[in-house]
Amino acid sequence: MSVKGLMKTIVLLSTIFILVCLVGNRLAVAQTWQALPPYNFLWPLWSPALSPVDPLTGLATPVVSGLYPSTSLPVQPGLAWNPAISYPYFLYNSPVGLQYYDIIYGINAWPPSYSLDPATGSALPIGLPLGYNLLPATDPLWIQENLPVANVSYLSQYPTFALGAYNLTLPANLTGLNPWLASLIYPTPAFSSLLTVADILGY
Repeated sequence: MSVKGLMKTIVLLSTIFILVCLVGNRLAVAQTWQALPPYNFLWPLWSPALSPVDPLTGLATPVVSGLYPSTSLPVQPGLAWNPAISYPYFLYNSPVGLQYYDIIYGINAWPPSYSLDPATGSALPIGLPLGYNLLPATDPLWIQENLPVANVSYLSQYPTFALGAYNLTLPANLTGLNPWLASLIYPTPAFSSLLTVADILGY
């Protein structure tokens, strides 16, 4: 091969490489959801509060790397979606582990029972459809209607979580005593500490 032919090949391969990188970056930016271990629930890449842009990569990055019962959210509520269901769950921290709000069943311990093996209790990751990462973002009106209810439900349940955690630290014969002490050790978060609709949607 001549030097001229070699140079043409190098230029062609370089052009292809640059195009692949540009297309790859566009696809990465276009993603709206990311599956998180161990249950494969989707996390919103479209929410600046829940997936801020990493200054090094320029990509939206979830504030958590997994959604385990022991996961502690740096901001709450989080949002986790099983695309087989028409609505996502709001996620909250508690002294007894991660909790989720379901618009039908209220507050429950994370994860939903259908994502656990009934015999072993191990994770059963949900099946995701092809192209799940490009599914549309949650309807802003749905978030506007349901987030305030979820936040109030969580805060009203919090003293129960605090008492449960407090009782776990006591000998069996003393459990159930002194909810006042439990509330001092595990105080209910302030309503103002929770994300608003505008925070989640990035308004």
